[in-house]
Amino acid sequence: MASRFWEHFITNGFEDQAQPPQPAKEPDEGEALDAFSRVVIRVADQLRPAVVNLRAGGRRGGSGSGILFAPDGFLLTNHHVVGEHERVQVRLNDGREIDGRVVGNDPWTDLAVVQAGGSALPFASFGDSAKLRVGQLVVAIGSPLGFESTVTAGVVSATGRTLRSITGHLVDNVIQTDAALNPGNSGGPLVDSRGHVIGVNTAVIQPAQGICFAIPINMAKHILPQLMKHGRVMRGYLGLHAHPVPIPVAVARQFGLTQTRGVEVQMVEPDGPADQAGLQEGDVIITFGDGPATSIDDLHKLLTELPVGIPSTVVFLRDHRRFERMVVPTDYPSF
Repeated sequence: MASRFWEHFITNGFEDQAQPPQPAKEPDEGEALDAFSRVVIRVADQLRPAVVNLRAGGRRGGSGSGILFAPDGFLLTNHHVVGEHERVQVRLNDGREIDGRVVGNDPWTDLAVVQAGGSALPFASFGDSAKLRVGQLVVAIGSPLGFESTVTAGVVSATGRTLRSITGHLVDNVIQTDAALNPGNSGGPLVDSRGHVIGVNTAVIQPAQGICFAIPINMAKHILPQLMKHGRVMRGYLGLHAHPVPIPVAVARQFGLTQTRGVEVQMVEPDGPADQAGLQEGDVIITFGDGPATSIDDLHKLLTELPVGIPSTVVFLRDHRRFERMVVPTDYPSF
């Protein structure tokens, strides 16, 4: 008995047989881009005009990157990019080269402000680095090894790191990212998915791969007014290193705290102001002066606002007990 297939074939031949599937139409370039690519492209297009290449000390000097943050030529970069130079060469994204004047620098945060001669220049907007989350997409833009307007992308690997900068100072609350950085990226922006600057790229760990660091933009926002007004930061010094930590709900309820975070002391400098006030490693600072200490940014801000040499109150938690001491900030030492 013939099968149904052969009965159909004998009667009708292959004319009714289904045609082989046609290859799918290739998507156009716009459709082929995934969400990640679209974000990176948009951010790169938005920010690259505001990213500049800096050269200090002539052709034999060092080079780095910077980010314009005002239309009248003010830009943010690293202290180690400009060093002790008073003048730098600024190359804009469109190829123009203009003179730049170092307005102020701060070795302790490895930040500096330069004003490039010009007006109506493209500029970037600052974001809020306190809102960063581990795993968040970030984009780095700069001029590594002289290759201008280079764009790399990655994620926030960690926050609250402590880094010894190229100038030798310990910088707290640093952002760690795996967005690839190389020499020349220093001073360029680390940007979030909305195109807001959330950090200033500053260092890489050699020979490791994917371990890069940026100074949080909130730290820069706190010191920019002083850099632009005085050329330096006039700040107090406590003689400690710390990082932000959550305050357990039960502890907050016990002491009637409305804040959910404090600053845990990681190291105390011998004979420094914090040591003399009786602070120890593991203490969690909750207020300093008249302000809450919920982050390293809070401490930095308060140390730039409170007068040096005048006693201020520091409140901290230790072993589920609340302590209050007087601490006298000193001038930040030059080391």
